Amino acid sequence: MPELPEVEVTRRSFALEITGARVESVRVGKPLRWPLGCDPQSLVGCKVLGLRRRGKYLLLDLNRGLLLLHLGMSGSVRFAPSLPVPGVHDHFELLTSQGVLRLHDPRRFGAVVYASGEQDPMAIKLLGGLGMEPLSDQFSLPAFLAGLQASRAAIKQLLLAGRVVVGVGNIYASEVLFLAKIHPATAASSIGSTQVQALYLAIREVLARAVEAGGTTLRDFSNANGMTGHFQQETHVYGRDNAPCHFCGTPIGLFKQGQRTTYFCPQCQSA
Repeated sequence: MPELPEVEVTRRSFALEITGARVESVRVGKPLRWPLGCDPQSLVGCKVLGLRRRGKYLLLDLNRGLLLLHLGMSGSVRFAPSLPVPGVHDHFELLTSQGVLRLHDPRRFGAVVYASGEQDPMAIKLLGGLGMEPLSDQFSLPAFLAGLQASRAAIKQLLLAGRVVVGVGNIYASEVLFLAKIHPATAASSIGSTQVQALYLAIREVLARAVEAGGTTLRDFSNANGMTGHFQQETHVYGRDNAPCHFCGTPIGLFKQGQRTTYFCPQCQSA
């Protein structure tokens, strides 16, 4: 699943190119996770004011409302002066004066949703419960500490939930917990302030490194220009079960938390 770094990499790959464009036509394919929420033809003539990100959502600001794009489990977007004829998994397309924006999503868990503004009930439903942005000044250590102290959930599960801090998905949660030397099943409220600070810094470091590496491509992620990421070449624990830990040599272990696989070092992250 594309996580925060992949969405941010995608945003950066075409934000400048689409800003200022005029929507000339809209094509909607098979139904996605949520309906568009407006008549597609009502978007024709809109001007693109900019492209932002909130959590794992891309926010395409228009002079009349905004579009919220989510890549789901396997989605990706392309933006180019022209694109080939849409394929069976190409489910949404904006033809603009500056290029074609297309959502490709084989599993159709992604979405493109129109909202009149950020106070629109649909925008509030999708964005209202999101936690702090980890790569922004909004990410406060005291607020992070307070969020952890208020929860008895396992720390990895709390990170994945996105209520305290957004975008620390399965790959990156395993990596940040390893760097902070915290066992993934540790109750969030039991983590001391020194380790919370280490975790806070690890979140910032890992996500920033992942963005610079172009994200993680395990199967089919690529940015809007078709470029794949290579953070998977830098992981310490994720995807390295039974391989030696880079620090202590202990074989990397794994176990299930909820429906997700957790990777960790039994020595460096002893409970």
